[in-house]
Amino acid sequence: MLEQFGRAGFLLLFALAFPLIPIVASVVLGALKIRPERPDPVKSATYECGVETEGDTWVQFNVRYYLYALIFVVFDVEVVFLYPWAVSFPEVGIAGFVAGALFLLILVIGLVYDWAKKALEWT
Repeated sequence: MLEQFGRAGFLLLFALAFPLIPIVASVVLGALKIRPERPDPVKSATYECGVETEGDTWVQFNVRYYLYALIFVVFDVEVVFLYPWAVSFPEVGIAGFVAGALFLLILVIGLVYDWAKKALEWT
């Protein structure tokens, strides 16, 4: 049992060290004046696929783009959860069926709510 906690501890240390090592290295190199700090207008410019921006870069987007993306992510994650449930359906029995049906019911209620609020219309 201690061996399993040791493996989990090693993974936890790796998960903490992996992002912290470059951050600490950057701070140390900046303190030693080894890392270059040369602000430049080109460096601060908005970059969009190598094309110079035309007009104001802070354009207000329609919130429906974000709603569509969020709804897509919700139903995409639903498929990720339903696939193992469908594969193990014969073994889960009635309790697994009820849990899956409840999960689908919650998502259908959310879809009906979005539909009723007209979040899925572009007009």
